[in-house]
Amino acid sequence: MFGLDMTFLNWDIISKFVIKGFIFSVQLTIIATIGGIIFGTVLALMRLSGKRFLTVPATIYVNGMRSVPLVMVILWFFLLVPASFYTTFGNWGANYRAEISAIITFVAFEAAYFSEIMRAGIQSISRGQVNAGRALGMSYAQNMKLIILPQAFRNMVPILLTQTIILFQDTSLVYAIGAYDLLKGFSTAGKIYGRPEEAYLLAAVVYFVICFGLSFMVKRLNNRIAIIR
Repeated sequence: MFGLDMTFLNWDIISKFVIKGFIFSVQLTIIATIGGIIFGTVLALMRLSGKRFLTVPATIYVNGMRSVPLVMVILWFFLLVPASFYTTFGNWGANYRAEISAIITFVAFEAAYFSEIMRAGIQSISRGQVNAGRALGMSYAQNMKLIILPQAFRNMVPILLTQTIILFQDTSLVYAIGAYDLLKGFSTAGKIYGRPEEAYLLAAVVYFVICFGLSFMVKRLNNRIAIIR
């Protein structure tokens, strides 16, 4: 149909080209999610601290990152950071400059989005529980660690997972700097075997199946959390 031939893509081609890109896309998603949540939580606490010397830089960073397209940040970091920076990672850094650049960029960029999610989750906890912690003699840090953050994380699990799915979709943008992700794997196979249209179509199907499946799981989880509440 439409002159497309899907038979060229067999397991040998998948294992040689696609699996490598899929592994990096998953690794990038996991690292960016963990790093984004950690730094995002720090940014959220800075914005909620009420101290101007903390709130101002955190606000500028978050709003600045959220106002710029991710692909531009990816290109800026890759092109503007000196190549010598990557040699600090040794030979691995020199050989995988694009991949290292993508990881650093995604963590820095996603931290701004996870920060807003964390801030909203923290603010969703009733002031009564915060005051109860203070009445028990807890410090600000103890209150956050033992009362506020555990409840906030539980409330935010569905939206955190949704943001992670979006992050996985966005990993395809590292193709712009030559990083070997899932899309790059399909593209390489398509070019080598002269089937670029089929390769990109199959890539779209794979992204859809993965993201739709994960979205369905998040919806089920959200329903379970709603029942617990």
